[in-house]
Amino acid sequence: MRTFEISTTSRDGMIDVTDFVREAVRESGVREGYAIVYCPHTTAGMAINENADPDVVRDVLRRFDELYPWEHPLDRHAEGNTAAHLKAITTGTSQTVLVHERKLVLGTWQGIYFCEFDGPRRRKFMVKVIGG
Repeated sequence: MRTFEISTTSRDGMIDVTDFVREAVRESGVREGYAIVYCPHTTAGMAINENADPDVVRDVLRRFDELYPWEHPLDRHAEGNTAAHLKAITTGTSQTVLVHERKLVLGTWQGIYFCEFDGPRRRKFMVKVIGG
């Protein structure tokens, strides 16, 4: 298992970590199997989505803010980051990607994203590659 650390620079953001995952697959020596990408934080998550057009990331983050406004008069969580928790629940804590012939199986426009919803912070995520 590999652990990677990243620094996020804003409250909300999606950081393309595809190359980190490729590195973990390459180092694992696994030819056929899968990679699990896991986020151990309650206010961040993992997603697979388009990585060709940066407007997609901007639109996704804007829509998350519309769906889960940062401040809500009925929120009672003392830290004031209920929206970040909801966004993390929506994206989920992990993604699984197939590995075939020592390469990640991703669609033409797909990338793997670390999704920050309560930054900026120093964060980590793990990659476990399983197979033979």
